[in-house]
Amino acid sequence: MSKLTALIADDERLMREQLRAALERVWPELDIVAEARDGGQAVELARELRPDLAFLDITMPVQSGIAAAMELDGLCPVVFVTAYDQYAIQAFEEGAIDYLLKPVDDERLARTRQRWQQRAPEEAPDWQSALKQLSRQLEKPAHLRWIRASVGSSMRMIATEEVLFFQSDEKYTRVQTAGGEALIRMPIKELLPQLDPDEFWQVHRSTLVRVAAIEQVRRDDRGMQLLLRGYPQPLEVSRSYAHLFQRM
Repeated sequence: MSKLTALIADDERLMREQLRAALERVWPELDIVAEARDGGQAVELARELRPDLAFLDITMPVQSGIAAAMELDGLCPVVFVTAYDQYAIQAFEEGAIDYLLKPVDDERLARTRQRWQQRAPEEAPDWQSALKQLSRQLEKPAHLRWIRASVGSSMRMIATEEVLFFQSDEKYTRVQTAGGEALIRMPIKELLPQLDPDEFWQVHRSTLVRVAAIEQVRRDDRGMQLLLRGYPQPLEVSRSYAHLFQRM
């Protein structure tokens, strides 16, 4: 029996390496025959190599993972890899398409392996219908669940639910958690639209706070400050944003 083959497509080298390492641990009999940096390259490689399975990042340059899968039209089964759980819609759960959330978890990847191995050989899912449904879902706003940040010389994936606040720091934005801080190369004005507005509030021109992390709102002669769980220093609230706390 010939060895199973797979293609990985993600525009982030770190994410490709992380998925490859996870596959080597969980699915060692799967041979990664190629890696692609964008959707267009993924389509070319899939047509040339005919892999048994393709792992496609949803958001890639040139062509999204959705567009690439639609162009391949069922040439090989697809597993989408995404940082946005809003994309995990019914089309996935019905079995036409599988998905993994970044960073890929070994236990969840093991379920993907089991799902693929248990599928009936004659299965022919309606790929185009499922992908069109997923494409419509992409039109809805999706919020970040993970932040890829620098900690010293290494990179770390930080769940947004771990973040206490984001704060501008010259060329970077500081990501503060209860366990320490990290940096991302994205200004506050670009980061804000990608976050869930019910989860994060802008309280200053340079600061975004996770609402659930607020332990106390304090008012004195200097103005308004926030005390956060797991962080010793109060954060200043600009007068422009004080109205957010009128009912607290």
